Amino acid sequence: MRWFRRAPAQVRDTGRQDALVQEIRSRFGPRTQVAYRAQVDALTRMLDGDDGLLVAVRILADVAREAQADVLRQVAEINRRYPLSSETYHGLWRAAAPDLRFPLFALPCGFFPYVHVPAALAVIGGSARRCIRLTDARPLLGNMFDIVDLTTAGWEFGRVPVDADAAFLMRGLIATAAKVRTAVGDEPPSLPSPIRNLMRRNNTTAVHDPTGHTVIGGINLGAEMRPAFLT
Repeated sequence: MRWFRRAPAQVRDTGRQDALVQEIRSRFGPRTQVAYRAQVDALTRMLDGDDGLLVAVRILADVAREAQADVLRQVAEINRRYPLSSETYHGLWRAAAPDLRFPLFALPCGFFPYVHVPAALAVIGGSARRCIRLTDARPLLGNMFDIVDLTTAGWEFGRVPVDADAAFLMRGLIATAAKVRTAVGDEPPSLPSPIRNLMRRNNTTAVHDPTGHTVIGGINLGAEMRPAFLT
């Protein structure tokens, strides 16, 4: 699996970066009695300067890497019962949805997909050119695209609710990946097959309120990805 073999982004650890990571793990997340969007705004302001950018890169790398490791463990267990092989999260979930647990809500790193990840995306997207001077754009984009693939597979096959926070995360992933690709210049890394497949779609996914009972909008991934990645 290509995305299983990819190395995570290499980032430098400094005292301030480590302190930031510890602070944002303890202060932000689902246990905090503050709305997710307000936490995202506060966390985005904390991740300032180059150290903040590198912590944002680390958040995405840790989330992608730990989610990947969790899925690998699950696949190893499933393969004892029946063969399972795929190069994408969509392929895995399509083949074995009842036996796979969606990993993003309980990662060992402590980063939460609706708080830490959107904040990291906002920081990187706001300074994309500076960010790719500090770190390699290829693993950075790879991590974002892996999270897109995993998240949309969870929506489609893993019974992950598509609410306003889920849609906000996805739009942040699309927008920030587009900004990083633009910052790379005329020859950005090629789009992985799961992203190309999503771009071909033209269906709208209903976005529900937190109760899951009321539709409050919709998100058409293909319609949002095509102008982001083809212009």
